[in-house]
Amino acid sequence: MAPTANDGRDGYLAFVESHQHRLLRAAYLICGNRHQAEDLLQDALLKLALRWTSVRDGDPAAYVRAILYRDAVSWWRRRRREWLSAAPPDQATRDRDGTLRLALHDALGQLPPRQRAVLVLRYYEDLTEVATAEALGVTVGTVKSQCHTALRRLREVAPDLAPPTRARSGDLATGVEVNP
Repeated sequence: MAPTANDGRDGYLAFVESHQHRLLRAAYLICGNRHQAEDLLQDALLKLALRWTSVRDGDPAAYVRAILYRDAVSWWRRRRREWLSAAPPDQATRDRDGTLRLALHDALGQLPPRQRAVLVLRYYEDLTEVATAEALGVTVGTVKSQCHTALRRLREVAPDLAPPTRARSGDLATGVEVNP
């Protein structure tokens, strides 16, 4: 039996239903604004729908992620500024994990879009450097340098996010401060 046009539509709808929440979270982490994230995802899914027949046998999720990150950077370039969203008051009273999430959200909001995209792709989406470079349309060297710079900046703006440092043996026993 030959495939019908409806088979393609059903496959697309199944893909959207199974991936939309994860893709929306990724879009939100990239732009830091729920409404913009929803718009980015809607545009990306529309672009996917237009190319579904050529993309469906490959990795459609990677195709959508690439669209999300490129469109987010393009949006930022057009606007030349970022929108930072404040946390609702009820989230400010959460436990320690909630506090760390809010600190991470605020710190990510202070990064340029490309650095934010690199961190989300590498550590949230768990992509390799090569896959991150392909998704963003940059070189692996650019991914490495942007990641390094972004992590350094995160440590500056949100020192609470850094893992606790361990004292070297002997430092605490002697009470003598040792400069590295």
